[in-house]
Amino acid sequence: MKIQAIADIGLKSTTTKRDSLIVARRVLRRLCEQRDEIWAERRALRRQAGKQRTFLPFTKVVIARLEQQASEHRADDLDAINHILVGYGQALFHDSEGYSAAMGFDGLCDALSINAIDREHARREGWCTIRELIVAGLEDGAYYSGCWKDGPLFNAYFAAMDEFIRTCPDHLLPDPFASGAQLGPKPTLRMV
Repeated sequence: MKIQAIADIGLKSTTTKRDSLIVARRVLRRLCEQRDEIWAERRALRRQAGKQRTFLPFTKVVIARLEQQASEHRADDLDAINHILVGYGQALFHDSEGYSAAMGFDGLCDALSINAIDREHARREGWCTIRELIVAGLEDGAYYSGCWKDGPLFNAYFAAMDEFIRTCPDHLLPDPFASGAQLGPKPTLRMV
C-alpha cells in the first residue's frame, strides 16, 4: 500500500486517536523501510568502490566516481524522508496530537504493541506518556525484543532529537560531560 493512501486514511474526519496513531506507525514504518533501502543501495556502491581499491592507482577515477554516486544516490528522497521523520518526531515529543490523554496507558500500550511484561515494568517506572514509552524502547515489544530500539515511532523521535542536536546553538546545549551529568566524571570511591 502506498504511503499517501495510508496517510489519507488518517485524515478522515471519523478517525480516532488510536487509528491516527496506528496510521502514523504504518507511514513511519514504510518510510523507515525506504530509508533503509536507500542506505543499502549506497552501501553497495561503497562496497564496489572498496573492491576497486585493490587495483590502485589505476582505479582512482573509478573509485572517486563510485563514492560520489554513493553520497548523491537518491539524496532528494532521503532528505524528504528525514524531513517527514523529524516532523513526526517533533509531534511525538510534544504529543501535539494528544495521544496520551485521549488513549490512556492501556490504549497506548495496545496501539504500540507493548507486551504484558513491559507494561508492568512501565507502570512501576511511571512511564505513562507516549514519549516515555517510545524512549524506553517498548514499542513493538510483543513482536520483537532486541538490543537496539528500532520501532518506527522511535526512529522518528530519534530523527527529531538528531536534528535538534545538529541545529541547536552550542551554547544552548547541556554539557553531557559536566560534573553530575550522565557522561560526567565518575565520583571517586574511597573507604571511610
